[in-house]
Amino acid sequence: MATGHHNVHPLPQTNQLRAMHTIIRDRDASRADFVFYSRRIIRLLLESALDLLPFDKQKVITPVGETFEGLKFTPDLCAVPVIRAGDSMVDELRSVVPNIRVGKILIQRDKTTKLPHYLYQNLPDDIAHRQVLLLEPMLATGGSANAAIGLLLDAGVREENIVFVNFLAAPEGIEAVHAKHPAVKIVTSSIEERLNENAFMIPGIGDFGDRFFGTTDSAVVR
Repeated sequence: MATGHHNVHPLPQTNQLRAMHTIIRDRDASRADFVFYSRRIIRLLLESALDLLPFDKQKVITPVGETFEGLKFTPDLCAVPVIRAGDSMVDELRSVVPNIRVGKILIQRDKTTKLPHYLYQNLPDDIAHRQVLLLEPMLATGGSANAAIGLLLDAGVREENIVFVNFLAAPEGIEAVHAKHPAVKIVTSSIEERLNENAFMIPGIGDFGDRFFGTTDSAVVR
């Protein structure tokens, strides 16, 4: 899982995380188990991503009359899930940051050419002044990620204000993103071994969106 990029932040590879990955990577896992343990990992990812945001200093007086030199969260935060798989992360984020602004981007990857096609976006008017959590579970070739990041930059978001939160990342995808956008921070639960000839991650998890939402899983090989 080693990476030479200082802006890549894998979750600590604990036994607990590996046990959860074992459940959700099993092609025979029930959808209930897949969703439950995916959401647990998503919560860990989001907590890690939030820790990368800027904080302001704040003093408070404790119940015993003493001063605590603390911090406060940035109020200028926005989440942008890449439809549809990125929507799996929104409910967990709202449970941590209830009033967060949420935009949407739809980018479809052609199954034959593997190239991304931009279809739709709906972003807050003031997104250029916000810290952005870009939510997309799978970072494979990096094509869709770079397309989404490009849309955010076109909207005025600063590259260093983007935290890209994904479930799994391929080394090829990390290299592709940081070749174009080195200031973007990437948070992931696992850096995979490689991509196969069909641009699926190895050892992989299949199609995250299909498995999470209960539609046909085109990436399962029997």
